[in-house]
Amino acid sequence: MTAATRPLTGAEYIESLRDGREVYLYGDRVRDVTAHPAFYNPIRMTARLYDSLHDPLQRDLLTAPLDGGGAGWTHRFFTTPHNAADLVADQVAIRQWARMSYGWLGRSPDYKASFLGTLGANADFYAPFEANARAWYRRAQEKVLYWSHAIVHPPVDRSRRIDEVGDVFVHVEKETDAGLVVSGAKVVATGAPLSHATFLAHYGLPVAKREFALVATVPLDASGVKMICRPSYGASAAMTGSPFDYPLSSRFDENDTVFVLDKVLIPWENVFIYGDVAKVQSFAGNSGFTERFTFHGCTRLTVKLEFLAGLLAKALEINGTADFRGVQARLGEVLAWRDMFAALSDAAARNPTPWHNGAVLPNPLYGMAYRWFMQTGYPRVREIVLQDVASGLIYTTSSADDFRNNDTRPYLDKYLRGSQGADAQQRVKVMKLLWDAVGSEFGGRHELYERNYAGNHENTRVEVLAAGLAGGRVQQYKSFVDDCLGEYDLDGWTVPDLSDFAKLRRRGYDLLND
Repeated sequence: MTAATRPLTGAEYIESLRDGREVYLYGDRVRDVTAHPAFYNPIRMTARLYDSLHDPLQRDLLTAPLDGGGAGWTHRFFTTPHNAADLVADQVAIRQWARMSYGWLGRSPDYKASFLGTLGANADFYAPFEANARAWYRRAQEKVLYWSHAIVHPPVDRSRRIDEVGDVFVHVEKETDAGLVVSGAKVVATGAPLSHATFLAHYGLPVAKREFALVATVPLDASGVKMICRPSYGASAAMTGSPFDYPLSSRFDENDTVFVLDKVLIPWENVFIYGDVAKVQSFAGNSGFTERFTFHGCTRLTVKLEFLAGLLAKALEINGTADFRGVQARLGEVLAWRDMFAALSDAAARNPTPWHNGAVLPNPLYGMAYRWFMQTGYPRVREIVLQDVASGLIYTTSSADDFRNNDTRPYLDKYLRGSQGADAQQRVKVMKLLWDAVGSEFGGRHELYERNYAGNHENTRVEVLAAGLAGGRVQQYKSFVDDCLGEYDLDGWTVPDLSDFAKLRRRGYDLLND
């Protein structure tokens, strides 16, 4: 009898990252990501997610029995949904985890379950590596493994064919009995220093040669894997302020990395697609990943907008402008954006698309709509905050220490107090939280993140059209118009139940002229 398994606890997750991985920041190699100020708090916030899977008060919302083989339980979104009720339960689990980060962890472990949760029902797509798909489906469930991903080519010579930039783009250098030796780089591997493995796939430029046709996963402690980080908002917050000053930056920075592979051996058991040019290019459309990651992203964004709407409402009250009509109209707009994304998430779950082996996918029509609207909606919400809170966002203190200075504290208490009875400390605390959300480097990065989360701004629009053409919707809509056009012509109505009064009027004119 197979022993029951369970997800990692928070402590076990933290320990699992002490594996010698090569992470570089500010010119130095980070020896232990779990202890470094750039990663310490984000890792602990992620550990909270793992601990919640063991919380009796949350387990019914978050977990489901394994369905990849063996006994035990896992996060719901790692399993295969078979109907709308399953997807609604997945939605609840995604939302529950998102609320633990107030919507700010975009690449939490359940994000990559968007892919991992497809591998059971869709294993045959990965032939001749279908056994690998089934094995990873089981292994990911057993511990709720945290995968990041790197799928986009670096912005180097993208006007040329992939095989013409072989010194940069990820490619197989050599096939061996043990696996594939791979080199190249991907951008950007968000959250990679916090995760167990990174998923490599292809998106964008067409593949022409088999050595570039690769979909696989690589453990982050593999020899030759190097993660070179962008500046750390968490480390900056730790060095220059306090949680009072940077309440989001200091704990939710999912550092984005340049993901480098320098002759990395990827064992055959970690390969999903290799050498099949047509299949690697059809991955986005046939893996189920797109339908599920847009569903996850839309659900998570709804939580984030709830947080921003509540924070904006508090800031407007403290500013004394909450009763201004124009301000009320724009706060209502923020709520409308939230409601639209919530509706898209609900529609995707409650109107699923039948898939393989009795599985279903979230309806892709609503996921594709989310991809477009988020690129407009999130920047608009940020614009509203900047416009209506305005200078209130910077009429604050340099740090929490200013409140501890006896020379400045009386002035702060007098001149920085807010409306509605808010004292200076309350007001500054709210404004600093809002500034971190929309104005700091962390906040600016989040606008860039939401704009590009699901692809570049043109692709998201073109792919909506392409899907409409491929699925016959555009033709159906044109035929709908043809039905209308067919009911009349130059001589009047062509249907028997309508009367052409203009024709009667013309006949009257004709009689007068006779």
